Amino acid sequence: MTRKQRRLTMIGGALVVLAIAAGLVLNALRDSIVFFSTPQMVAEKQIPVGKRFRLGGMVEQGSLVRGDNLAVSFKVSDGGATLPVNYKGILPDLFREGQGVVAEGAMDASGVFKADTVLAKHDENYMPKEVADALKKQGRWQEGEGGKPVMLQGAAKPVVTPAKQSVLQ
Repeated sequence: MTRKQRRLTMIGGALVVLAIAAGLVLNALRDSIVFFSTPQMVAEKQIPVGKRFRLGGMVEQGSLVRGDNLAVSFKVSDGGATLPVNYKGILPDLFREGQGVVAEGAMDASGVFKADTVLAKHDENYMPKEVADALKKQGRWQEGEGGKPVMLQGAAKPVVTPAKQSVLQ
């Protein structure tokens, strides 16, 4: 074997090893690449009990129930599906109903998401892109004054935002 053939064999072998390593890494990360799942994605995927993932969506109005010893339960919705969440701990200061939230935890056997971490939106304009896209697709989203989101309560009901109200007057 000549020197050139050995060099090409070494380069080819290194490329094969690199391709196999990349394939193994991508296969291992296949389910973890998405930052979070929406309630509708959870229903479609049928995520097994005990498997950890992140759940993102909007905290449903009127669903927040505070219990004893910092226990909290609420419902997360993406407009298409709703998932009950139980959490024990101190909620972020910005957490409230009608706002975006990302919770990390696992499903239990009764179909409730048991969260061990809850993250609230970081400012008044934040909403995960996937949740905003799902709400827009269902007609439950509209841009308000200054580009701020306005959640529509019913898809068929028009909402008059401050920007539209000034036009109507």
